[in-house]
Amino acid sequence: MNLQTRLPSCKSFRRPLPDSVTAVASQLMERTLADWLDWQESLNPAEIELGLERISRVGRRLNLRPPSGRVFVVAGTNGKGSTVATIDALLRANDFSTGVYTSPHLLRYNERICLSGNQVSDAQLVAAFERVEAARQGEDLTYFEFGTLAAFSIFSAQKLDAWVLEVGLGGRLDAVNMVDADYPVITTIDFDHQAWLGETLDEIAAEKAGILRSRRTLCYGDVPVPGSIVRLAAEQAVTIRSPESGFSSLLSEAGWGWRGQEVMLANLPLPAGGPEQIRNQSLALAAIEVCDPGLLASADAVSSALSSFNLPGRLQRNSDGMHQWLLDVAHNPQAGRALAAAIARETAAPVTVVVGLMADKRAQDFVAELTPQVGSWITCPSGGARGAQAAALADVLEGMGSAALASGSVQEALALARQQTPTGGLIVVCGSFTVVGPALDALGLY
Repeated sequence: MNLQTRLPSCKSFRRPLPDSVTAVASQLMERTLADWLDWQESLNPAEIELGLERISRVGRRLNLRPPSGRVFVVAGTNGKGSTVATIDALLRANDFSTGVYTSPHLLRYNERICLSGNQVSDAQLVAAFERVEAARQGEDLTYFEFGTLAAFSIFSAQKLDAWVLEVGLGGRLDAVNMVDADYPVITTIDFDHQAWLGETLDEIAAEKAGILRSRRTLCYGDVPVPGSIVRLAAEQAVTIRSPESGFSSLLSEAGWGWRGQEVMLANLPLPAGGPEQIRNQSLALAAIEVCDPGLLASADAVSSALSSFNLPGRLQRNSDGMHQWLLDVAHNPQAGRALAAAIARETAAPVTVVVGLMADKRAQDFVAELTPQVGSWITCPSGGARGAQAAALADVLEGMGSAALASGSVQEALALARQQTPTGGLIVVCGSFTVVGPALDALGLY
């Protein structure tokens, strides 16, 4: 395990630190999961504070033990969750015990940490938080750092066969990067989180490439491979496999096929969603082949694993008899283009979009991708310290020439969408996890 100590200048999203934090900390050992999560949000005044120095010190005290040679780390702009879920499904199809760490969550914090396909319990989380607090020794961990250490502590105690980890933001300075990636995976590169990752695609790609480790093989899911990734890979003697060189996928009448370095698979089941999910599954297959081609030896097992894939809130469709629904956590331009294409494929009926975004997102860039497909807009608050107010987002849309109705909550937005969308029309819910998650819950889809 590499517990890095470098900490360049970083940009933080600040919140006031309550005076009661020290007093509350002494009572935490008897707190519920909700109590722990509330306290963690106030522990560090920076909701986002990139860097590995603080978390690495605590990690050493926890004596974390990743499985030798079986740590998958997935970074990228879009498709991380789907790629992680596919890697996990393929490993479990080969009877591997797995630990999966993802973020954010849709409804329950427990979603972030799974053991062999099952969410951890409140009791497991509370016990892990107690261990992290005992090892913290005054370090001002962020909410994400605290949860990352808890996940790794749970995984270490279970002595799992493999860890599959999703990077939260960027790569180089993300908390997940305290652990060495045996199999680094980068899905796509596009504009997102520019305040922390850089203003150009090459700068953003370089931050994502921070998960690379010397003489390992990187699987990259898109074309072309950004120049900064090529350069950094060369510096570290890292081999790159990508759809340009190393693996490929091909649609057929019977489904789709995949070709790797040693393995060929035909008639794979088409995933729900669009071509983006084939890209994600193709990338996951490449990462598994790098780990061990024998894990793909059974075509039936591979097909079964892929057909069981079902990740909520990713181009998820539903019909309630009155309206068609499409729910997706798209929130940046690249994801917006994919969502717009899905809307175009779905229906020619009137389209209403319910959207809520974090305040640090460049809303204009995202909604511009959807505008040609949208008849009406309803904005809703996305919650949390980084959440954008519905009225502010409506102002952005109106400034772009699109009328928008601001609502007070996700539930209110859904009711308004039902009222103003004609029977048979399409209602799209998109943006932040804090919007799509409650919508799925309200619709009985989660």
